[in-house]
Amino acid sequence: PLPLNANQTKELCKLLENENNEELANLLENRVNPGVDDAALVKCEFLDSILKGKISAPNIDKKRALRMLGTMLGGYNVKVLIDALKDENIAKDSAEVLKNIIFVHDNFHTIAELSKNNPHAKEVLQSWANADWFNKKEKLPQVIKCIVFKVAGETNTDDLSPAGDAFTRSDIPLHANAMLKVRQAGSLEKIKELKKSGREVVYVGDVVGTGSSRKSAINSIQWHLGKEIEGVPNKHSGGIVMGST
Repeated sequence: PLPLNANQTKELCKLLENENNEELANLLENRVNPGVDDAALVKCEFLDSILKGKISAPNIDKKRALRMLGTMLGGYNVKVLIDALKDENIAKDSAEVLKNIIFVHDNFHTIAELSKNNPHAKEVLQSWANADWFNKKEKLPQVIKCIVFKVAGETNTDDLSPAGDAFTRSDIPLHANAMLKVRQAGSLEKIKELKKSGREVVYVGDVVGTGSSRKSAINSIQWHLGKEIEGVPNKHSGGIVMGST
């Protein structure tokens, strides 16, 4: 299914105020696009109201609200988290969340100004300076046991994201079904079969990625070979590709 739109998110938030339903809370946590999507704004405003005590939701306390904001990458969530730095009851938890968010744009100056009198804001700046958000990421293993999915010759971006299916590109899981359908029929079934080995499937080709630069081509490869991203619907991250460019 597609991520929730703004109207759906509004209705979901109304339900969350009145119902003790973990399934609904999970929808808000994992089925709303992050960043500056219209639905993300609705989600942030709802969580901001919880943090400020204006409303309550049985399944979402302030700590969980902050965790949800922390998976939204950047955008509308940043101002909410900065406001939380000014509330001593939740400032420490908000700072821990902000340390892992780097898409703050001009809000950096707001935090820098706040840090003159706010130790939590100063702690966030120091953490960014130390690159803690990067250093805490999982290290690349010395050895990765893989199984090869081979596409001989050259793979161009139209093979991975066919122009004939351009109308589905906004729906990544749906569009990913078209990957290699012309170039090498049966590829997706082969990938599923290889995954049964328990090893990571690596895409191998002589030349990979020629043609116009298409984010949708990468999205398709990552959908089939990558891993889920916490709090981000219909996108995967990671995956290994080997080949000349």
